[in-house]
This record gives sequence, structure tokens and C-alpha cells, in this order.
Amino acid sequence: MKFPYQRVLVLGNGGAGKSTFARAMGERFSLPVVHLDRIWWLPGWVNRSREEFDALLARELDTPAWVMDGNYERTLSWRLCYAEAAVFLDLSAEECLKSVRARAEEYRGRTRPDMTEGCEERLDDEFKTWIETYADETRGKVLRAVQASGVPLFVFPSRGEAWAWLESFEAQ
Repeated sequence: MKFPYQRVLVLGNGGAGKSTFARAMGERFSLPVVHLDRIWWLPGWVNRSREEFDALLARELDTPAWVMDGNYERTLSWRLCYAEAAVFLDLSAEECLKSVRARAEEYRGRTRPDMTEGCEERLDDEFKTWIETYADETRGKVLRAVQASGVPLFVFPSRGEAWAWLESFEAQ
């Protein structure tokens, strides 16, 4: 079956595998990939102003096709107005923390591919706490927003299920 979507949001906790999944989806279906972290962060982990971020995001949203990964709850309802589907990687905090620790080790002293150059990989207490509290503080709000938008939502409690779904469509 042909993949029916041209604009897809990939959502979920930090370390759930959003960027990896978005890259794979982009490659499989010839869709450009937009990493929100690259738009938000400047080198040295300095964030852009909201106005600059919103202007850059607007430019991306106006393009005809994309896979966009990242949470950025403040802009979720806006992004949902453009999205044709949303994928939610619903992994446990423990699995996400394990992945983030492995990622921090793999990219120690370097910038990972989905991040702005000059933002060397790090794992600080604030990020760990955000991951640990995601299920209680953020998950429900994100899922409710997507459901209220009417955008088709695909929730996967494991990476294996998400990848099986992705591979059920013909590559383009």
C-alpha cells in the first residue's frame, strides 16, 4: 500500500526515537525531514527567540511535504492545522532514559545529526526530569490536542510496532 500522507508529525517523550523514526520515514517515502530542535537551538545551546522560531517554523509548515519531529507543545495546535497525520511513540520513561543515556555516550563531545551544529550532546538533570515526568505532565495534553484536531493519530507503545507500521507501506 502507498503511504497516504505528505505532512506527518512525530511526537513522544525525549529519547523515544522521534528523530530516528522521522529520518527513516523521510528516506522511505522521499519526504523532507524537519527537526524542530534544529530550528529552536543555536550553537552552544542558545535558544532562538519565539518570534524567530515561529517565523522559521511557518516557512517549514508552508512547504507541501515534510516529516516533522519534536514536541514543542506551544506550537502543537498550529502544526496540527497543517499535518495530515501524527505518530506518537509511546515508550516508557525507563526505555527513553536508557536511550538518552546511550545517545549521550555515542555522541559524547559531538553534535548528533538531528541537532544544530555546535550543540554537543549532553544529558542534564533538567532533561532527565522532563523525561521522567512526561507521562504525567505532557503525554495526555499532547494526545488530547491531536485527537481534538481530527488529524489521524497512530500511537505505538514500542519501537517494533512503529517500525512494522512504517514498513507496511511501499517505499517510494
